Amino acid sequence: MMAVTFEKMGLEHLDQVLEIENVSFPAPWSKTSFLGEILQNDFALYLVALYDDVVIGYGGMWLILDQAHITNVAVRPDFRGRNIGKALMLEIIQQAILKGAKSMTLEVRPSNIIARGLYQGLGFTDRGRRKGYYEDNNEDAIIMWKDNLQKGDFKLFPANGLDQRQPGPRV
Repeated sequence: MMAVTFEKMGLEHLDQVLEIENVSFPAPWSKTSFLGEILQNDFALYLVALYDDVVIGYGGMWLILDQAHITNVAVRPDFRGRNIGKALMLEIIQQAILKGAKSMTLEVRPSNIIARGLYQGLGFTDRGRRKGYYEDNNEDAIIMWKDNLQKGDFKLFPANGLDQRQPGPRV
């Protein structure tokens, strides 16, 4: 069994997060952007997925009033296809619920079929488009929402989708 744990992203994780970011996105966030998010943004929560103390994925959200906004989710290429992204999303959803979120939104590229399938499987629905949202290629963004978040939502998915693991510690 693969023992994956989740914890709040800290400075000690940043180099590994940047490695994943740089291979995952055509227009990756900078170190400065991540530093601002984890050190200065009171509305942000970023988590890392760890396997043997190695960062294998990360995800983040902003929580403003009762709405959560997913900022990014990425998994190391050699760990993709193992439900790590799903487990990260479930952990983020759980944290959002515990912090009072009633709904959650995100943007995704129409060309990112795998991510769109993941989000749809978690109950997100398409609600609109942002024309030319992605600067690297002027691709639109699909705006997706998950409404009516409830404390039981994460229990719909056994062990947050990962090896019968119990929900992780609150962060």
